[in-house]
Amino acid sequence: MGPNVVETRSPSATLEFLKEYSDNPSAFLALNTGNRRFGCREVPGVVVYRESGRHLVVFGAPFGPDPAALLRRFTDHAAARGARVVAIQAQAGDVDTYTGAGYTVNQVGASYAVDLSRFTLRGSRFVRLRNKVSRAHRAGVRVTEVSFAEHAGAIADLDRVWLRDKGKPLEFLVGQLGGPAQDHRRLFIATIGGDLAGYISYSPAYGARPGWLHDLSRRRPDAPPGVMEAVNTAALATFAAEGAPWLHFGFTPFTGLDPALEDPSASRWFRWLAGQLATRGAAVYPAATQLAYKRKWAPHVVAPEYVAFSGRASLSGFLQVFRAANAL
Repeated sequence: MGPNVVETRSPSATLEFLKEYSDNPSAFLALNTGNRRFGCREVPGVVVYRESGRHLVVFGAPFGPDPAALLRRFTDHAAARGARVVAIQAQAGDVDTYTGAGYTVNQVGASYAVDLSRFTLRGSRFVRLRNKVSRAHRAGVRVTEVSFAEHAGAIADLDRVWLRDKGKPLEFLVGQLGGPAQDHRRLFIATIGGDLAGYISYSPAYGARPGWLHDLSRRRPDAPPGVMEAVNTAALATFAAEGAPWLHFGFTPFTGLDPALEDPSASRWFRWLAGQLATRGAAVYPAATQLAYKRKWAPHVVAPEYVAFSGRASLSGFLQVFRAANAL
């Protein structure tokens, strides 16, 4: 470690950088426990990452007033350790930062957002969604906003049931409950007869489209249809009434791919791979299921998200993204 490298930024310092400099709707995930936070004394800001194999897997891009300078320091730091860098969930505004440092950048998916000032469930396009929510309420579903601390035990029980079907939980690219950042999140739960049937956690979103990120969500396998839709409908109404501008549904890999959105640095073979995973990648990531849920809400914005490789695109580097996310 060089003399100018700070091994870690504190969560509170990281949060301040996110609030001031982030334009990534999922940026709050940088505060997940298990992440590492790189800083440099001579360049303000933070790089959030995880180690996987011989790669440092960066979340998004450097957050700070001079992200390009901070990226150069971080790339040098990785090289001094004999590691390569791969970044996931870079935004369109981050592409030049990465290509300017010699990275290869490819679109790898998209994120989805609803403008709460324009959102309505009225009209024929939302008939099925309204019917699902009504069906859930007829089944006895009640939705409330609660504190995590008061319901942590019931949530842990539901998570254990959920994981029996789903296997190991994803990390890094999804949110968490609990920990030092919990006070900033919002939690809405669905109950039936007082028993927990499902929940959705929402994290704050900063930048040009501030508001909330529809984050960690889980339901009991035996919960009636429409439970999650009922929870999100209640949260949408709450956030809109409070004047929140946007609700973000976050990143879905291998969706929204468009050759017109690629940077000139993009790797042709990786573009082909992403296209194959978009049509055949259900075993790697359940993108189709996630996309179907997000499309129910008729998002007003579909924004490209990118993966960036130090040097050339690398299959081994891309696999490390999934290992860091506990998906492999």
